[in-house]
Amino acid sequence: MTIAFMNRAKAMQRAGKDVLSFAAGEPDFDTPQVVKDAATRALAAGMTKYMPTLGDPDARAAIAQKLSADNQIPNCTADNVAIGAGGKHQLYVALHCLLDHPLPGEAPQEVVLPVPAWVSYAPLAELAGGRVVEVPTTSASGFLATPEQIERAITPRSRVLLLNSPSNPCGTMYPPDHLRAIAKVVDCAARTIAPDLVVLSDEIYEKIAYAGIPHFSIGSVPEVAERTVTLNGLSKAYAMTGWRIGYTGTSGEWGRRFIAAMGTLQGQISTNITSFTYPAIPVALRECAAEVERMRLAFANRAKVINARLAAIPGLKTYPATGAFYAFPDVSAYFGKATPAGTRINTSLDFANALLDEALLAFVPGEDFGGCGGNHLRISFACSEDQINKGMDRFAAFLAALR
Repeated sequence: MTIAFMNRAKAMQRAGKDVLSFAAGEPDFDTPQVVKDAATRALAAGMTKYMPTLGDPDARAAIAQKLSADNQIPNCTADNVAIGAGGKHQLYVALHCLLDHPLPGEAPQEVVLPVPAWVSYAPLAELAGGRVVEVPTTSASGFLATPEQIERAITPRSRVLLLNSPSNPCGTMYPPDHLRAIAKVVDCAARTIAPDLVVLSDEIYEKIAYAGIPHFSIGSVPEVAERTVTLNGLSKAYAMTGWRIGYTGTSGEWGRRFIAAMGTLQGQISTNITSFTYPAIPVALRECAAEVERMRLAFANRAKVINARLAAIPGLKTYPATGAFYAFPDVSAYFGKATPAGTRINTSLDFANALLDEALLAFVPGEDFGGCGGNHLRISFACSEDQINKGMDRFAAFLAALR
């Protein structure tokens, strides 16, 4: 859904239509110049050959240092790090290393997933042979699954608990104590009914937080450190989506064995990422804190604008964005109504299509995010405050015209 609406919006813009797109989960900033310079120098120096499958030693060491210092993940060395072609690629490889396709007559392994959740989690888990067990959340809970919900969802077939904080699409994040409580549930379950349970923690938006909730890595909790795989990358925080640099971090001896397994599989899929981008990784992680903070502050200001604008629109149920760059309003109060052009709106997909066709606004319908997502629209505010205000003006006028 996200790509479909993004591509439709771009096609309409190329045709000369004044479409305001809020579909892409992509920062509107440019990659920091020092990062581009590092890759340019490497290219000019002839760094254009094959590289080790999981990345060159310097880049892996820089990531391990970052995970140790920033995320407090214990016993994380370069051998605990895999680098791949974006976060999605790393998630694909990790899930295929964790999940087995069921044998005839055997129940599939289960992936416990709080929903609404990013559209790729469930399909990737199913491609790897898993069965997704949804843990429903709503705006009333801040879109956070409780430890008790997760405990009830875990069975002897549970293999993966997949967490994402800050969240795409919900724009919310788990506080540290909440994640510590979930870690206790995982530790208890692993010692009783689900000995192979692993936490996959997607932290790609970790640096885009702005509501006083500190980012916390569940992989830092000693009891679950060696059963946690932390997914991250440079796409969001460093405005490097097109560079396709994602990474996976683990802890201890179990983590090193897991990363070696990822290397075996990745070697049959893609091998290394583009060779001359590796020198850009240490530069981004060590030299771009000021640029990252500048972008974070911009997203914080944009969140204030869109939170206020959405809260002022009658009929919407909203929860203020606290991390990432997404708002996720519940628009179900408008289901059953019709647009001035006569389009009947019964679903989020109907809503998004009508908005794009009649108001030239590209939002993403919520159906593919699972759970209560079908009542919601995802709005990416990775754009200027001027565009946010123009878009909210159009959105409010569109809603006011429904009958």
